Amino acid sequence: MSFYINNTNPNRPGPICGNGLNGICEKVLIETTKVFDACVSQSTESGIVLPLSNFNPAGPALPLTYVSAQNTPNSPAVISDLVIDRIDCTPNYANVSLNVTIPITVTYRDANGVLGTATSSITVQKNVMLFVPQPSLSPVNITATALFASTIGSYTGENTFTVTGCIQILLKVTAVVDILVPSYGYPVVPPCQQAQSSQSCQALQDLPLYPTAINPNGTRVQGNTNI
Repeated sequence: MSFYINNTNPNRPGPICGNGLNGICEKVLIETTKVFDACVSQSTESGIVLPLSNFNPAGPALPLTYVSAQNTPNSPAVISDLVIDRIDCTPNYANVSLNVTIPITVTYRDANGVLGTATSSITVQKNVMLFVPQPSLSPVNITATALFASTIGSYTGENTFTVTGCIQILLKVTAVVDILVPSYGYPVVPPCQQAQSSQSCQALQDLPLYPTAINPNGTRVQGNTNI
């Protein structure tokens, strides 16, 4: 059993059936990243020069034949030269200019037909208008997520490819904030499988799954109580 398999308990995530207000039992303060604004751009660019380094395997036989290139997994885009220029007539908006550097992994075949990879990067300049909230103790951040994909390219110099590729960049205006949200309380987590009770597990079985508070009458509550 899981949250979604053979589980009819109402205290589980999923679609709301009936009155969505039924069952709300507390207001929960959650620290989270709030997105104030976002935009995405996509373009196909040609003439992108990719100088190569970090060859794997090392010392490939030249010349190289281009296979493909893509953004390097688990290597996020890096923002530099960020400028937030607020617009006087609409102070909650700003012209945001920045450079986004995208790490790239290039796949090639060397002169001996050996398949290999190398690293490179591209830098894209962006200038967009976004909603940017006023300054506060919680700093506002501009973040970028970038994708790059290319299957067209040629070897144009020693350890260099010139390629055509698709670039997609997602920009967000974010801040880490505390948000008060209505809650149905803790979910009921179903067991993964039926297990026989044993003396050694009794101490663990007496523990609640989530932290709780104690009312003066000895009953447990999930949130704070008034003093």
